Amino acid sequence: MPDSHADNGYQALELVWALRLKTPVNLLSDRLSCLESHDPGEAEISDSLSHSLRRLWTLDKFAYSLRVFLAFSGAIALSWALDQIALAIPLFLGIIASALSETDDNWEGRVRALLVTLICFFVASTSVELLFPWPWLFAPGLALSAFVLIMLGAIEQRYATIASATLILSVYSMINIEQHGGTTDGNFWHQPLLLVGGAAWYGLISVIWCLLFSRQPVKQSMAQLYRELGEYLIIKATLFEPLRGLDVEARRVALARQNGRVVMALNQAKEMIFRRLEGQRGSRKLNRYLRLYFIAQDIHERVSASHYPYSALAETFFHHDVLFRCQRLLDQQGRACKRLGKALLLRQPFDHSLSEQALEDLRASIVYLRAQRNPAWTPLLRSLQALARNLATLEDQLSSAHNPDAVADQKDASLFNRSPRSFKDAWERVRLNLTPGSPTFRHALRLPIALLVGYGVLHLVHPTQGFWILLTTLFVCRPNFGATRRFLRQRIIGTVLGLVVGWALISLFPDPLMQSLIAIVAGVVFFANREKHYVIATAAITTLVLASFNQVGDGFDLIMPRLIDTLIGAVISGLAVFFILPDWQGRRLHKVAGAALAGSSAYLREIIHQYEAGKQDDLAYRLARRNAHNADAALSTVLANMLQEPGHYRKKDADEGFRFLVVSHTLLGYLSALGAHRGTLAASERDTDTYVAARRLAEGFDAIAAGLSAREAIPDFKTEQNDLIAVFEQEPTSAQDDGDDERRLIQAQLAHISRQLVPMSEAAARLIETQTQAHDEKAVETS
Repeated sequence: MPDSHADNGYQALELVWALRLKTPVNLLSDRLSCLESHDPGEAEISDSLSHSLRRLWTLDKFAYSLRVFLAFSGAIALSWALDQIALAIPLFLGIIASALSETDDNWEGRVRALLVTLICFFVASTSVELLFPWPWLFAPGLALSAFVLIMLGAIEQRYATIASATLILSVYSMINIEQHGGTTDGNFWHQPLLLVGGAAWYGLISVIWCLLFSRQPVKQSMAQLYRELGEYLIIKATLFEPLRGLDVEARRVALARQNGRVVMALNQAKEMIFRRLEGQRGSRKLNRYLRLYFIAQDIHERVSASHYPYSALAETFFHHDVLFRCQRLLDQQGRACKRLGKALLLRQPFDHSLSEQALEDLRASIVYLRAQRNPAWTPLLRSLQALARNLATLEDQLSSAHNPDAVADQKDASLFNRSPRSFKDAWERVRLNLTPGSPTFRHALRLPIALLVGYGVLHLVHPTQGFWILLTTLFVCRPNFGATRRFLRQRIIGTVLGLVVGWALISLFPDPLMQSLIAIVAGVVFFANREKHYVIATAAITTLVLASFNQVGDGFDLIMPRLIDTLIGAVISGLAVFFILPDWQGRRLHKVAGAALAGSSAYLREIIHQYEAGKQDDLAYRLARRNAHNADAALSTVLANMLQEPGHYRKKDADEGFRFLVVSHTLLGYLSALGAHRGTLAASERDTDTYVAARRLAEGFDAIAAGLSAREAIPDFKTEQNDLIAVFEQEPTSAQDDGDDERRLIQAQLAHISRQLVPMSEAAARLIETQTQAHDEKAVETS
């Protein structure tokens, strides 16, 4: 999508880096440059460099890494200017903690968050300085502060991020004190001010950057959203592969997992837009991104839609090309979504002509099948035509995303604010998590105990350089076993790799200035890779530590303590997550599954309300749709975490859980198709019985969800399912009119949904049975 007006911050970067965008003025400038150079090769190199820099700017981690680079460089420059290289260590530690606490916001929100962060940092660091000489006071203070900070994370994600960074800075303060011989020399405020000064320096860079480039993160999140949507479409296309004996269940599991990534991208994009819309509703560019977000929501609903069991379609039309046409169209639309994401970032034209041609081919194939006049194909052709209309509307949405300014503003463009609205609301969120059933509460108890054990171990067996044990415990100990196991392994591998690389670099480059540059580069590498490549990130931060500490002492003496402390901290974290209030995902699988089904039922009720009152993409409908997909994604995440747990805790639950996920995602697909066809049928009294039966259907799903959540027996829905199918499969009794085809389509879709009652109840019953057996086996082992 070409953007006609560049952001102010983007223009500033153009002036610095001479990024020549393809506006008329820039084109003229390019041509003049080519004439002046008299060298086509030189002009080609210049264009290539400009394109490369522009692509670099589009990377989501580039801006983050550049801010870190500026902060580290400033800290090193100050240290060298004052001829006090030792200042670099506390400044570096403060910068790292501040960068870890950074949350997405507009610049005013970033200022508020920075002030809260700096206050938390100063209080934490000062408390460490004051209590450090008295271990018997220090230990309970450490445990209590860890518990409180983790529980504050229950309020909202930004509070969780700030709380986690505050704990990290507390351990950095301990390491900094230990580096100075374990004493404050009477100036307890000196080191905290240096740490907070480093944090404030990065925070200042972050605020200025946010002020200059406020919309760049939104653009990147929208591009990521369309990339994930494109991948979902491509996976969905594989379901239409015209092969007999296709492993549809495995592909549906893959589709459900990708749906979780799409939902995550949708939520992230929504939060980014919402934070910037506060007070800026009139901003044309922000409204453009809001329209793109609503288009992505509609595409997601349409691509999630299922109109008929694919196995039946494959069996009936095996010798025809219609399913191949469906597969090709979905695949091309997926690739078009990915191209749209790229066009958003590079501000280039967006081409979706291949998917347009694929749509025309699909229509021609359906016309050919209709011309055969085979009565047995009538219900299937009706579903195929509905599918074609749905994909045609999806194609229209892709076309409108190409130029969102031409799209009429949505009547209800409000977004649901999930942030706490008052102190009472915030406290209520914390209070609801003060129960052993809450994963946040379990982690808030587990981590302080692990830190206390680590604190005791470092005093008993490793009195020097021992606070790396606490830092490792803090980074490795996660709320669930699967994540802890993954980070434990990656932390150890990364530390060993970093120690080897760091040892080699400080041996080859003994010059302090060169080691300062190595530290800066290592810090940038850490922040560029910490989310996706944790091994590389750990190796980089270990190299930074060796290069920095080697300038104020002997970095070689740190190698073995760092390795031993990492191993000790990793072992403590692994044992803690296994033995201290373990949060085995299988124990709450039935509740998460029940919540997913309850979300789908609420979505069905809202769809029926839309059919009765008329199509309106209001907040209530969009919220019900988003909640259903969020719950489905949460179920997929729990099952993925279960696969990382010991076999004894997952061997049966995971299998039944994935079977339930397939049925649940199939149901969500049929619901999405029903929602996608809103507005095709005008409300009529003739449809009263249909809507009443649809609410009975929702009540059935509610009953299954309630039984799942309470782990109680699931009723038999065979009779209810047959009765509902009979209602939905009744032919219209009136004379043929324009609405009958649409009415048959809606009734057929509700019949497909009804056919999920028995499979859903059976999947739920099997899930409850396996969980009950696992609980009984656990009780026998305990006795």
